[in-house]
Amino acid sequence: MFLEHTGNRSPRKGWIEVICGSMFSGKTEELIRRLRRAEFAKQRVEIFKPGTDTRYHETDVVSHDRNTIRSTPVPSSANLLLLASEIEVVGVDEAQFFDGGLPEVCGQLAAQGIRVIVAGLDTDFQGRPFGPMPQLMAMAEFVTKVHAICMRCGDLANHSHRTNASKELVVLGETDSYEPLCRNCFNKARAARDEALNTARP
Repeated sequence: MFLEHTGNRSPRKGWIEVICGSMFSGKTEELIRRLRRAEFAKQRVEIFKPGTDTRYHETDVVSHDRNTIRSTPVPSSANLLLLASEIEVVGVDEAQFFDGGLPEVCGQLAAQGIRVIVAGLDTDFQGRPFGPMPQLMAMAEFVTKVHAICMRCGDLANHSHRTNASKELVVLGETDSYEPLCRNCFNKARAARDEALNTARP
């Protein structure tokens, strides 16, 4: 269980929290909840997201159920070190889209006494570890895995199945491009997709 520090702020002790799971599992909602609590405790909070993520808003972090919190879009993880001075709590959304330097940056922030809360997809549309998330999960003091509901059977879902034909690793989309699936339904969907592709080849 992670600790939400609201008491004496001296000396400051930093740590890393990771919130991970599939699409539509409530990662951003949980990130916003923790950051709001920190703001309520009058802690200095700053939230960052990758500049490429403009699905809901150019700057704000927005959950699927439209809860919002102000944020700063950045082009790379190195910008966090420049912008997080005098901050007590740093939030990072859509961490899977950041470059490979994000784990080191988060480690540096935590070493400076900052509480770092990171949210992101742990696996990509093929079910493989996604970007810097595996390393962040290994480094973190606290890891929370959240689940969606499988759109095909109703069980807990931990995979993000892409429903269009794109093979690009990063395709921004919502319910028109992805559906959360459990392991069994995800494996079946992947097998059906592969079979359809093989049948279509001349």
